[in-house]
Amino acid sequence: MDLVLETATMLSVFAAERLRRIEALRREELALIVGLGNGAIEVAERSIRLELSAAMRITEYAAGRLLLQADALVNRYSGALDALGKARITEKHAEILVDLLDPVMPELRADIVDRAVALAEAESVGTFRRRLRDLIGQVEAKTLEERYASAVADRRLAVEAGSDGMGLLLLHAPFVELQAIYGRAAAMAKAIKATEGETRTLDQIRADVVSDLLIDGTTAHVPATASGIRASVVVTVPALSLLNANAGTTGDAPVVEGVGPIPLSRARELCGGDAKWMRVLSHPETGMVLSVGREQYSPPPALRKLVKWRADRCMGPGCGMPASRCEVDHQVAWSRDDGETSLDNLAPLCKGHHTVKHHGGWDVQQIDGSGGAVEWTSPTGRRYVVAPERRVPTFRVGGGEGVLVRDRAGVHDAPF
Repeated sequence: MDLVLETATMLSVFAAERLRRIEALRREELALIVGLGNGAIEVAERSIRLELSAAMRITEYAAGRLLLQADALVNRYSGALDALGKARITEKHAEILVDLLDPVMPELRADIVDRAVALAEAESVGTFRRRLRDLIGQVEAKTLEERYASAVADRRLAVEAGSDGMGLLLLHAPFVELQAIYGRAAAMAKAIKATEGETRTLDQIRADVVSDLLIDGTTAHVPATASGIRASVVVTVPALSLLNANAGTTGDAPVVEGVGPIPLSRARELCGGDAKWMRVLSHPETGMVLSVGREQYSPPPALRKLVKWRADRCMGPGCGMPASRCEVDHQVAWSRDDGETSLDNLAPLCKGHHTVKHHGGWDVQQIDGSGGAVEWTSPTGRRYVVAPERRVPTFRVGGGEGVLVRDRAGVHDAPF
């Protein structure tokens, strides 16, 4: 493993140097045509891309991507290029950083770059992509209402012909609804797959379920275990945002699991909807059951929801599987005398990571006092820490002076 990591380090160092040289090549070629007009610049850039692709034996598209990455990292994100050159991030981290930051308005981008590089240095590729998107969404939240109102007007349904009698049905709609549609289809497909004699794959069943619902409007012919399944979407909203009519441009934006930030007006609509929406406030109510100790193996529904809400994703290293689709695992096995069914001993794991945890020779423990961080120790002895997306706040009353809240910022007066 040390030899593999040594090679990976060299690849990052060489990737940074390659990008620096590509940008130097571009500048050198463009310097020859200064003052000749935009037409000459376009021809020169196409010529550079062509020679780069021919010399490296790659496609022109790939060569164009390299030129764009080199320009961005050398001229706009030098901190990321420096981190790549010192092997603190990988080339994939650098690509994601450029792809996600370049579309951001320049005046907002300046507030994100340093934090984006820090995230890249701390997180695996999948987690970095997700958290950078979240960070961008939070920064852009001030304009989210206006942008969402404009974008939602463009919703549409289209059909695209394929080959062999197949095709694609394309629904361009708010991502919250799309996530709910997919979640219901997936849950129904799993229930149908478990029936005796079923031979279709999950992908095939999901497609058939959606077709049945849209064409016939009913699932009466499917097993009873699947016909009653409804969509479930987790919406997390700062409590004060629901109460303050002017909170739309301040504070944290509401977040939908698997989707990201949404407009506050949409969040208020969802939080006032029916019971199929799970509503979680940023400051959970006191008195919630956090442990049943050794009394029972299966977590109570409220505890199970809290465990998944805190993690947001599978707690396997680098995994992006939404917690809603994961199994709840006891880090210390319940079969042991000290294995309790409590918040301090539970975490969501996707089926693959759950299997590896129990049968792959890994040791997995929740770190005491960490608020849910899980440490994975590999068979080679290396340790990897996975932190949850959120921490559960704790509350205490301080000497009759009111309510104090303990969270990441320390102990302070409650904002209510």
